[in-house]
This record gives sequence, structure tokens and C-alpha cells, in this order.
Amino acid sequence: MPLRNLFAICLSSALMALPSAMADRQPLDVLPAPREVKVEDGHFSAPPRLSVALRSATTPRLAAAAVGAQTRWIGRTGPSTGEASYLLTVECAAKGSDVPALGEDESYTLSVAKSGAVLHAATDLGALRGIETFLQLLGRDSGGNFLPAVEVVDRPRFAWRGLLIDVSRHWEPMEVIERNIDAMAVVKLNVLHLHLTDDQGFRIESLTHPELQAQGSDGNYYTQAQMRAIIRYAADRGIRVVPEFDVPGHSTSWVVSHPELASLPGPYGIERWWGVFNPVLDPTKEATYALLADFLGEMAALFPDQYLHIGGDENNGVQWSANPRIQAFIREHGLKDNAGLHAYFNRRLTEIVSRHGKRIVGWDEIINPALPASSTIESWRGADGLVTATALGYDCILANGYYIDFLDPAAAHYAVDPSPSSTHLTPAQRSHILGGEATMWAERVFPETIDSRIWPRTAAIAERLWSSEDVRDTEDMYRRLAIVSVRLTEAGARHERNRDVMLKHLVGENLQIAGIDSLRTFIDLIEPSKRYSRGSQQIWLTQLVPLTYISDAAMPESDVSREFSHSVSTLLSSGPGIDGTLAGEIDGKLKSWSDAASNVADTMSGTYPALLEAITPGHAIADACGVGREAVQSLRSGIPISKERLAAVLSRLDRDAEPNGSSTVIPILRPMRLLAAAAALQGERASMTQEAWFSKISAAADSASLNASLE
Repeated sequence: MPLRNLFAICLSSALMALPSAMADRQPLDVLPAPREVKVEDGHFSAPPRLSVALRSATTPRLAAAAVGAQTRWIGRTGPSTGEASYLLTVECAAKGSDVPALGEDESYTLSVAKSGAVLHAATDLGALRGIETFLQLLGRDSGGNFLPAVEVVDRPRFAWRGLLIDVSRHWEPMEVIERNIDAMAVVKLNVLHLHLTDDQGFRIESLTHPELQAQGSDGNYYTQAQMRAIIRYAADRGIRVVPEFDVPGHSTSWVVSHPELASLPGPYGIERWWGVFNPVLDPTKEATYALLADFLGEMAALFPDQYLHIGGDENNGVQWSANPRIQAFIREHGLKDNAGLHAYFNRRLTEIVSRHGKRIVGWDEIINPALPASSTIESWRGADGLVTATALGYDCILANGYYIDFLDPAAAHYAVDPSPSSTHLTPAQRSHILGGEATMWAERVFPETIDSRIWPRTAAIAERLWSSEDVRDTEDMYRRLAIVSVRLTEAGARHERNRDVMLKHLVGENLQIAGIDSLRTFIDLIEPSKRYSRGSQQIWLTQLVPLTYISDAAMPESDVSREFSHSVSTLLSSGPGIDGTLAGEIDGKLKSWSDAASNVADTMSGTYPALLEAITPGHAIADACGVGREAVQSLRSGIPISKERLAAVLSRLDRDAEPNGSSTVIPILRPMRLLAAAAALQGERASMTQEAWFSKISAAADSASLNASLE
């Protein structure tokens, strides 16, 4: 992204932070935000215990949720000898499906008063959603535990609110899946999409063709008994499980045991690297469909959900084009080209799946006018795929914009809407948009880091899929995201708990060492590199290399850096004068960060070999903090830095931002550029509007337009 665009985002956030520009905040610390909320004045003390009375359609999963709510309540209020309890009455009109299905009623109403709370729901699934909202309402301040008096009327905006977890690239055992199901329930996600086969692994047991997992999984796969347990576990939390078996491309793990079904001769082995590979199933062989009929029939019986994902993405066509027999088949059957052959394959596959009462889902490469109308398209390459698919009458799920493995900030995902009012889709097209999915592709995660790559950012996507379109206050989203992050931890997510685990990979089991606080500060100031750039920076990483680097210890979004950016924006938005107190606080932070980064780079790296890769980013942080402190000093004194000095410090920050072997980025470099530009242009501040001055320093901060911006 160009620097100018980055600073436009930064400055937009800064202007949003001004009181005159702030939108109305949601009145509750709840995420996703409910559809309708009426808040009474004040709040009341919450007793140490919770009692839950179930009325009408009581189901085993609702009873279990009631017990879980009581446990989580006590866990939050703390140990107490008191017997006082707060009564939550749950009135459920009907039982939902034992295994949730698309489109079930998840609506509820919730009334919370000092005398007790009453939750009404059409089904027990709606009751589950309402219980999660109720638990998020329990807060704590200096006066103790409290509840607000509120009336809530709530229902989801979209019926399909999913999280894809790729277990093929890096294996994720059952306990990882189950704890993330628990976290999904907290934020009302309702579809777990398991990507079960790919070039790097075949992760589900087949009884009809056991050679598939025997030769394609390294022994890491779910037995059918384990998968039934996962499906039950998810259903008890109101979550569907949709399996994906990726064909005809991404199929190396299939042809390891069946090279005769590949489009060119083998042998084949499990891929250890990442990318788009050539192996693809041969659609011209009846034996291919015989194997798929056996396997998919077996999987249709195992997975109760109506939908089955067939993948269909990234078939590069190399093997099909190189095989004269396949090209002859295309000509003889009037299929025109490889795209026609792919459509032929998908039609055959749909026939197999339909015999078992299932509907296919596929990535947007499968779009074809000949595709059966019952098919669902998951759009990953952009909005064009969604527009095309809905115009052809296909149901759609949006994944583009929700690729959490990009490691983008929560705000970037929060800005993406499956069906924004600004689009030109017709009402008929909009009716085909089922919702969306966050996608956790697993090339660069393993069980100790996957939670930190999913949470808490995915909660922002969950709100976009549940709440009204006009819930868009990014600043308030971040405020509530910090709160729900704690709730996710309570539910078992390990995005916070595993931070010390990752530090131990860097310095050993004993974290009571000299410099550990410096290391924590340093890790909090960096982020992993974005958008798959790690692959070009650390080219040695394969499926077999442990992910225990400093980039793995860093969180995808640095809260410290974002808060610092906000402080800088506030400083530069405070009018013609400088807030001396805030400037002093910023200077103090920069000094402490510089000291910590220097300690890691210059001292700790000599003791702990895993920290050798911290030398370059450590020095870059220390250098950038020096630039920032110089700028703050200039702003406090009222003496501008020269044009030549600005050019020099921006060049230094350019060097500090260069890719390095640690595959990390330093987000505080952005506000440092703004500070430096503001220090150079402060003499013009009094004669310009706030907006114009921000625009001026934004242009100056972009080194590519430095000379023009200062003329």
C-alpha cells in the first residue's frame, strides 16, 4: 500500500477521534452489537452467583449452556461465601434442530432489571445467542460487579457467519478445534468450515479408502469417531460444521495413494512447501468419479450439514494442458477449453453429492452458467465474483476481505460488508448473499499460535455479519474488542495465554531472566509481516520447520502501536498549541521503548541465539524512537526542524521500514513520520484549518512527494 494511503487511513482515524466527528457509540460493552437496545439510567450491583430457570422447550444443549453460564459468572465475580444469586429466566418457545441448519431462527429478546433478567427466544439456538449477550453484560468497576438495566431485541443480519480453519497445511488437533468452537459461540459465529484436504495433508479418516489418510496425512487426521465428537460439540453450541474436500486442484494428498488418478504420471509425495502446485485429478477417467463417489458418499453420511464444500480453486491447468489425451477429451466432448473441462468435472461432482441430499459449495472459480442452481459460491478473489454469481442466481458467501491470515488490522476487516448499501446489487441479488467467513489458512500457524491469529480480530468480522450495517464506529469497536478479548480467554481461547509460551521458545523455560520486560516491550511493538510476504523473506520455512520465531511471538495487530498512533493523532489535533503533558507522555514512552529495543538487540541477542533476528528490528525501533523524540522536542519548543533535516529523518525511517530476515514490521514508524512532518511544518499551523494542516503533514510524511509538499 502506498505511504500516502497509509497516512490517509491514519489521519482519517485521527479525525474520527475528535469529539465533533465521533458517531454515537453503542451503549453496551457487547460485541456483536445487538440490533435494538434500550438502556435505562445507571446500573445495579450483581450478586456473586447466577441462577438460571429454564422454561418451556428445555433441551440438553440449553441446559448445558445454563450450567456453563453459571460457571463463567462465578469465574468473573470471584470466590464468595455469599449465597445471593441473580435469576436469569429463559423462556424458549421451541426446540431447534439437533444439528443446526442454515436459516434457523436465532432471534431473542432480553430484559435485564434489578429484580432479574428474562430471555425470550423462538428456539433454543436463539436462547444460546441471548445467553452470550447476557454474560457480556456482566461488568466490573471500582464498586464491584454490576449489570446495566437494558432491553434488547436482537437477531442476526446474515444466516451464514463462518470461520474456516485449515487443518491441512498445519495439523490442528481436536482440542484446538474445540476451544475455537467455544470462542466462536461467544461472538455468535455459527459455521465452522473445516478445510480437510490439500496438497500438504489428507485429514479425515476414510473407511472405504483408508489408503487416502494412511499415505496422505503423516498420521495426523481425525478419525470418524473424533469428527462425530467435533460435530456434536459444535452443535451443542449452535454451530454447524461444513467440510471441505478440495478438488480437482490442491489434490496432491489424494494422488499420493492414487497416482493413476492424477492428470500426469507420478509418483507423488506430500508437499512440504506452500503455493499452487500442478497435480490435479483427471476428470476424463471414470475411476476418478468412482473413488469420489465412494468417499463423498461416506462423508455425506458422516457430516449431517446440508452443505459440502468441494473447493475448486487454483487449478492452474498445467497438467491438463500437457496431457494430449485430456485435450482430445475436451475437443471430443465440445468442452472448448480447460475451463469447460472444469465445469464438466463440477457437474459430475454435483450429481454425486446430490444423490446424498447435499448441496455443493465451491470457491468462485467454479462459477459457470452450467453449474446447477443449487450450488453456492464462496467469493475469495473479490466483489466481482459475488456480483457475477448472484446475477446468475447462485447463493453466495463472502470470504474476500476476511482473510485473517493476511494479518491485517481488525479495522480493515470491519470495513468489509457482504452486502453494503452502496453497491448496485438488485434486491434479488442481495437475497442470494448468505453471509461471510473469516478464513484461517494455516501455512504459517500451528497449535500454539493459531488462536492469536484468529482472536480477537475475528470478533470484528463476527459483528459485521451479525449486527446492523450502520454499526460502524471503528473506535468503539476497538474499545469493545478489548473487552470481548477477555471474554474469549474465559471461554478457553489461548491468544493471550500462549504469549508466554512463545517467549519460552525464544529464551528458554525460565522467564525470570534479566531483560524479560524489555523483550515483552519489544515483542509488543512489532507485528508479523503481512499478506504472505513472509514466504519471500524466510524462504526456508516449510511444513516441517517449527514456527518459533519472533514474528510468531508477535501479535498480528499491536495494541500498543495503535494506542500510540491515537496519542500522536490527539497531540496533532489539539489546536495551534501543543498539549505539553501529552507530549511529555509520548516522549517518555519513546525513551522506554528505545531502551528496551536496544537492550534486546545489543545485549539479549548475545545470550539467546533465537534473538539474533531481533537485532535489525531492535535497532530500527530505537532509531525511530530517536526520530520521534527529536520531533516532539521540536514541537514542544516551537522551533521547526529544517526541510533538509526532515528529508534526512524520513530517509532513516525508510531504512527502518525495509524488510528484514525477522519477517516483522514496525507499525510505530507511521506516526513517527507524522511527528517529523508536523515538526517541520508547525510554523504553518496557525494559518491553516485543522483538516488542511493534516493534509499538508500527510503529504510531507510521504517521502516520495517530500519536495513538492514543502514548496
